[in-house]
Amino acid sequence: MSELFTADERDVAYRVIHARRDMRHFAGGAVAPEILEHIIQAGHAAPSVGYMQPWRFVRITSPDLREALMTLVEAEKLRTSDEMDERKAEFMRLKVEGMRDCAELIAVILAPDDGTVFGRRTMPEEMALCSVSCAIQNMWLASRAENLGMGWVSFFEPADVAELLHCPAGSKPVALLCLGPVKEFYDKPMLEQEGWRERESMAVVLGENQYPLATDGRICSG
Repeated sequence: MSELFTADERDVAYRVIHARRDMRHFAGGAVAPEILEHIIQAGHAAPSVGYMQPWRFVRITSPDLREALMTLVEAEKLRTSDEMDERKAEFMRLKVEGMRDCAELIAVILAPDDGTVFGRRTMPEEMALCSVSCAIQNMWLASRAENLGMGWVSFFEPADVAELLHCPAGSKPVALLCLGPVKEFYDKPMLEQEGWRERESMAVVLGENQYPLATDGRICSG
């Protein structure tokens, strides 16, 4: 039987969850090899639908490759800004990637479909992507527990990144993870701290017996 956790251990787990941040400002430095291995192992320990384990990790160690990836990200950032209308200038002021300063850059790729039907017959790609997201969240929490920052960069065309990383047909890059030491962690999520968006109240995200519809602070009941 698995060991039960103490109240203090539970408190630490919740503290790490709530202290996790999507970091965009890094302080250079390095990540010790054993810590990097622990973080990637945490990702590989994630749950997956049908135990398909559809994640693949690519550590980017080539400066030229990192530069090429940054070029793709910057191009997509500009394309995104063109669709921001009145918030374009505000968006461009935000630092939305930390790829130049982070100690480690890790690409996370959805592997080609292996034909798993268990648990995903009606939503095959969605369940595979959800499984990959669980791996990324595990890595985020492990990084925070190691007092390292991690940021998820999604400003890219998957096919362009796949070509740079020589990914096989049917695979799909979903994240470029910036990892490394930071000078300090944000007090709040960066986009909330910068006034871009607020965290929704529980009344908006939690319903009972039906989709939550309350907008006035009450929790909907069916």
